[in-house]
Amino acid sequence: MSGAGRPLRWLLHQYFRVARGMTLGVRAAVIRDGREVFLVRHTYVPGWHLPGGGVETGETLAVALAKELGEEACLRLTGPAALHGVFFNRAASPRDHVAVFVVRDFAVERVKQPDREIAEAGWFPLDALPEGVTAGTRRRLAEIVEGGTVEEDW
Repeated sequence: MSGAGRPLRWLLHQYFRVARGMTLGVRAAVIRDGREVFLVRHTYVPGWHLPGGGVETGETLAVALAKELGEEACLRLTGPAALHGVFFNRAASPRDHVAVFVVRDFAVERVKQPDREIAEAGWFPLDALPEGVTAGTRRRLAEIVEGGTVEEDW
């Protein structure tokens, strides 16, 4: 994150600490043909991530997941997403949790173009992930693909 973005992130965390006792997000491991995963690189944090975002008041996890996939990946769910797990993201905040879903049934609406939030997005072979994939993303993909032990922490 750029130096200018750090104060904004700190302010947002302070606001959410007062406004919300806990924050909850969703992320999707979108797997194509069992060989590729869709990843995004945001404009405001470093690294490659599974697409996703925050669950807003009044939203279900499923609604938030569908919304975030549309916004960050231009993908539409065509079948149910499977909950992989809920993880404590203590690195982001002492109250942040992330629900990770595995998505195998989807339609590509269009190719995702860079915007204010997403710098890059695309499909990557599971056995040749791009440089800079975050540790949490790597752990979740290893659990999903290799059937490893599921850890509680992001």
